[in-house]
Amino acid sequence: MESVGNGENAVANSASGDSVVDRIVRIIEAFPEGSTSLRLSELAETAGLPLTSAHRLVRQLADHGLLDLAAGGDVRLGLRLWELVNRNSPTLALRQAALPFMEDIQQVLNQNVNLAVLDGWEALFVERLSRRGSVANRARVAGRMPVHISSAGLALMASQPREKQAEYLKQFSDPAEKMTADVVRHLLAETAQQGYAQLAGVVDPDTWGIAVPVADGKRRTVAALGVVVPLAEMRLQALVPALQTAARGIGRQLGSSGTLKGFPLNGIRLTPTMRRGHTDQQNHRGP
Repeated sequence: MESVGNGENAVANSASGDSVVDRIVRIIEAFPEGSTSLRLSELAETAGLPLTSAHRLVRQLADHGLLDLAAGGDVRLGLRLWELVNRNSPTLALRQAALPFMEDIQQVLNQNVNLAVLDGWEALFVERLSRRGSVANRARVAGRMPVHISSAGLALMASQPREKQAEYLKQFSDPAEKMTADVVRHLLAETAQQGYAQLAGVVDPDTWGIAVPVADGKRRTVAALGVVVPLAEMRLQALVPALQTAARGIGRQLGSSGTLKGFPLNGIRLTPTMRRGHTDQQNHRGP
């Protein structure tokens, strides 16, 4: 019997062994990027739940405002969920500290500027600034890219302790079969030595991504600041100092008071979905 109440019944298992929490997470994760709504039957199928169970859980979540169940059977993520996520996001202070510096860089370059954190073995983009006419940029706010195809991801991973890098390289695989662990190991070593990461023509043949780590007052890497520019504008002598200056400014704003409280400062947090090897964009090539 399902329950979302208090006590042991809150995580009571179904006949399949899944807890209520497991099923709720699957329901919320079932919404694909860019989708405004799903039919209840489609949601149940994607979440791997019987229709009756999905309907019961959706109604309970809708009662709390976490989902919106329309009369026609469409299900949407609720405004209450959006409110809670944004109000209590561990990256909110990071975005607030970074935005003025990102805007300055964008004003000068008139190109894409990204801010990412490390989550699992992926770069999770928490902010992005772009303008009409700028080059193509695959990074999206709340979007993910594997470490090895993103300059931001490389900058973040290269700042991790050696044992974390070794753990990452041990499990590394490239679905596109374009990179090996040895190639990525070289890229990480190069990034650590240079103090910045760069990837040219990895996503689109005419774009170039460069990123630098952002450290807080305790010299802990908490984010990566990057730009995506036309390949013809590979001006390392100008771009790297500008990014590093901005990164230091962000770090000063963050200070050493644990601004990102609640987010793993070592950047490694493997969810059950990640452990199964399912990533949102594992076949994408990123900046």
